[in-house]
Amino acid sequence: MKYLIRHPNAILGNDKLLVSLGEKGDLRGFFYPRRDGPQHVGESKACIYKGGKLLWLDSPEWNGKQASSDDTNVIRTHLSHFSGIEVSIHDIVHRSNPVLVRKYEITSKEHFEGKFYYYSNFQAGGTHRMNSAFCDVNNALLVQYMQNFYIGLASNPGFEDWQVGKIQDKGWVASARNDMEDGQLQQNMEDIGDMDSSIGWDLDLQPGETVTITIFVGIASERQPIYELMADVRKQSSDGIMHGSENDSIRWLSKKRSLELSALDDDPLFKNKLKALYDHSLLSLKLLTDPEGGAILAAPEFDPAFEMCGGYGFCWNRDAAESVLAFMNAGYPEYAEKFFGWCKKAQLPDGSWFQRYWLDAKEAPSWSNFDDTTQIDETGSTLYAIDRYYRELEGTKRAEFLENIRETVRKGAEYLIKRTEKGLHDPCRCLWESEIGIFSYTNAAIYAGLKGAAHLAEETDEHMLAKKWSDRADLVRKETIDKLWLKEGYFSKGIIDNNIHRTIDSSMIGTFTPFGVLSPNDPDEKAMIVSMIEHIEKALQVPVNGYFGIKRYENDDYIGGNPWVVTTLWLSRALLILAMSLENKDDEYDLLVNKALEYIKWTMRSATSNGLLSEQVDKNTGKAAWARPLAWSCALFIENALLLDQLRSE
Repeated sequence: MKYLIRHPNAILGNDKLLVSLGEKGDLRGFFYPRRDGPQHVGESKACIYKGGKLLWLDSPEWNGKQASSDDTNVIRTHLSHFSGIEVSIHDIVHRSNPVLVRKYEITSKEHFEGKFYYYSNFQAGGTHRMNSAFCDVNNALLVQYMQNFYIGLASNPGFEDWQVGKIQDKGWVASARNDMEDGQLQQNMEDIGDMDSSIGWDLDLQPGETVTITIFVGIASERQPIYELMADVRKQSSDGIMHGSENDSIRWLSKKRSLELSALDDDPLFKNKLKALYDHSLLSLKLLTDPEGGAILAAPEFDPAFEMCGGYGFCWNRDAAESVLAFMNAGYPEYAEKFFGWCKKAQLPDGSWFQRYWLDAKEAPSWSNFDDTTQIDETGSTLYAIDRYYRELEGTKRAEFLENIRETVRKGAEYLIKRTEKGLHDPCRCLWESEIGIFSYTNAAIYAGLKGAAHLAEETDEHMLAKKWSDRADLVRKETIDKLWLKEGYFSKGIIDNNIHRTIDSSMIGTFTPFGVLSPNDPDEKAMIVSMIEHIEKALQVPVNGYFGIKRYENDDYIGGNPWVVTTLWLSRALLILAMSLENKDDEYDLLVNKALEYIKWTMRSATSNGLLSEQVDKNTGKAAWARPLAWSCALFIENALLLDQLRSE
């Protein structure tokens, strides 16, 4: 089966359900019971039958505007049609039940008679095969199911018409999509196979009149629970559900580290927009985090068949480590604590961490199954982040965490020792998953991981281990500088096929931040940092959105070679840290801060209307491209916002 890749414009969810929406309110993702669970929907969207024609709300003939409420995950979509019909959609996921609540308000400027249909092409259990569906008219419930996934449709007011159809129009049952075209549904009660369905209502609107139809899309593991779930949610007012969810988001955000951003007082509009995107990025990270285990999804899956990429619905330690440190710095240290407990469970017997995982800590589909194709930076990043978290703890919590994570750190550090016997690491796959070799970024991650492990060993009075790991880290650092720093003034991407790869790669900035191979406090190393930044800007800048974004590396052709949000925010973070290392606020300071602000503004212009930050930015349109929201992008924006906030005291 050919899957349609559909990128979201908004996400919402609760502990059990993650939902993604298109910019005109079509349902694009329905993941249950975890964020990496099966994708249970092919299509699920509304249309209006008028004058013998179906007006699909996600079609180009509707003008749309979508935005989330401030401080909440309530999504509001307003659509207008040239015929005078307007539709407003309020979408919210129930605060505790796996139910999407969709409140449609339909208005017409002129008298209008027709139909309102809600069409669904579900794939219970992540497949169209072996599905079954039925309409229980007495209970006003339509259900599609497969094994232990039961998807229910109910509404207020109850639907008046229905069709349980077969997608391919095979046999005696019309597909629900085709059955709507004459404005009359056949009311088939049940069938099996590749199913679709439609529920409908008659419309008779006077000029200016508004009718409200609320649709509930719920999911449960068995037949009786879906009945009970949908009956219960129908008794609740949609406004009450919405306010409950809004209040939950507001309470959660009230714990954040607030931003003053006094350095931006001269530009209050930008300041307010940055604060809003800071909030949205925190909410995005929360929705991508598994509430039970603590692992963080890279992005909601949009390519489950791996047709155009390797998929994103998994946890990479590298990305997640940056995310939990951002959470910690923003006032949510509990996410880091839970994630490192997950890391302890996910660690492999040899002490390493795999390329990527399912959220339950099982190894995910991968092309890193061998020593020379694994990603060693995953292990270095994890140990680095564990140490950063430990340094923020106090009292008994500090001692308890160290005792609990001690063996995990030892195993991870010994793995890194084994993979760096010659100083530089053994051949492995790079962080971009594109090359096999020896890489500057990976060596930097190993250096930081071993230094972090050495610090933790000192804390437990294991001085010999601490010296062993620290000495190896120093050797990795020395060899990285001696063998990978080029006379042109930047770090090589790495050694590939025994040759120095001179391609300029943005990831070399990792040698400065976050991994600290180079320090701006040393004049020679500061000069190296400045030179790296200059080479990255010269070779990798892409003009779009009035500013410049940064590509991953020269001649990058992945998805057309777009600039990435992560790489751009790496550079802005480096510029801000460099500025804060200066003793005086002089012209150099102003230049560094202003450059950083330009990269941050570029990033903000690429966000979706609901504040989702993507992996990439389309180099032609300037809009969000590919995975969205990307946890890594959200984390780096949070870190940049927090650094900007520190400028008030500089």
